[in-house]
Amino acid sequence: MKDLFDKIYKDKGPLGKWASQAEGYFVFPKLEGEISNRMKFQGKEVITWSINDYLGLANHPEVRKVDAEAAAQYGSAYPMGARMMSGHTDLHEKLQNELASFVKKEAAYLLNFGYQGMVSTIDALVSKDDIIVYDVDAHACIIDGVRLHMGKRFTYKHNDVESLEKNLERATKMAEQTGGGILVISEGVFGMRGEQGRLKEIVELKKKFNFRLFVDDAHGFGTLGATGAGAGEEQGVQDDIDVYFATFAKSMASTGAFIAGDQEIIDYLKYNLRSQMFAKSLQMQLVVGALKRLEMLKTMPELKQNLWTVVNALQSGLKDRGFDIGTTQSCVTPVYLKGSIPEAMALVKDLRENYGIFCSIVVYPVIPKGLILLRMIPTATHTLQDVEETLDAFDAIRERLDNGTYKRLSAAVLAAMGE
Repeated sequence: MKDLFDKIYKDKGPLGKWASQAEGYFVFPKLEGEISNRMKFQGKEVITWSINDYLGLANHPEVRKVDAEAAAQYGSAYPMGARMMSGHTDLHEKLQNELASFVKKEAAYLLNFGYQGMVSTIDALVSKDDIIVYDVDAHACIIDGVRLHMGKRFTYKHNDVESLEKNLERATKMAEQTGGGILVISEGVFGMRGEQGRLKEIVELKKKFNFRLFVDDAHGFGTLGATGAGAGEEQGVQDDIDVYFATFAKSMASTGAFIAGDQEIIDYLKYNLRSQMFAKSLQMQLVVGALKRLEMLKTMPELKQNLWTVVNALQSGLKDRGFDIGTTQSCVTPVYLKGSIPEAMALVKDLRENYGIFCSIVVYPVIPKGLILLRMIPTATHTLQDVEETLDAFDAIRERLDNGTYKRLSAAVLAAMGE
């Protein structure tokens, strides 16, 4: 019999095998200073395009003041216990009611964390007789939630309505045999590519198929729609989303999440979400802070306006200079280049050390081999000067990638690994 750890000793995984070269710089980097458009990385100032602080609330003085006052008043423990037992308060209810109103739903329920909450919500919504149909490019939290499902599940091609329809036909036949129902899961905004989920077309399929729609709108909440209510509002189908999910970790620059929908559905979920029933309540300082952030989302439209001024300048500038930013329809700004993982490492080091630009690097297995994705997250704190400096830097690194400079520099990385 093998030792359980044999596989770990022999294979660190597609990303883990680069740990000795990458850790502390390319992965698990340490940004320092106040959260803003410019921070410190290894002692140098860099323009930061990797912080999910869309509306610039993380270091806003009004937010900092409320957060500090709430921490002083309640500490980091209150309320103690799970919501169902001893961790429920009027302020938790107030936040839920205001969130529900903001996203135009009857009711909402707070979640401690987005990832954990998504996994648990999927688990609570379906039984072994039900069928899940979900986008193949869904976020890891959706995939992990689907893995808990003991029944059948089908993936459809990314944002491909024809593929979804074919899989709904399969799911319908299966559900007729099992006596179950169908849950379709899409993202409001796909966080890697920046594309909006085709919610309007998905909703249209409800005329032909009997299913319920669950939307993860982590990147759409606060950034899309006339009022910031997200991708559903942007596409005019918010009422047709049966269960709406968003996190506080993006536009709200905090910790926590929520689900929203019809009152009866939310009532069911709050009594059946294992990750919330058996976990400590969201701390009061986070609840009070979220109330302040939500108030600012509702009363300060200039936050979203400032964000989109930067987004439009960055994305149009990249396109004008011939960069491939895919088909993003959101703030998420991917820049696709061609190259190996060692070339990507040399490119990013050059970008950070010599041009003062810090953005996330995404390589295989997250994207296909031979591609480099530089993922940028514009925020309301960025300036048009930041955009211009970044565009000039990208021109320079593209030239060095094309002329083989990074390939030569990456040879030393490969030699060190014995490859």
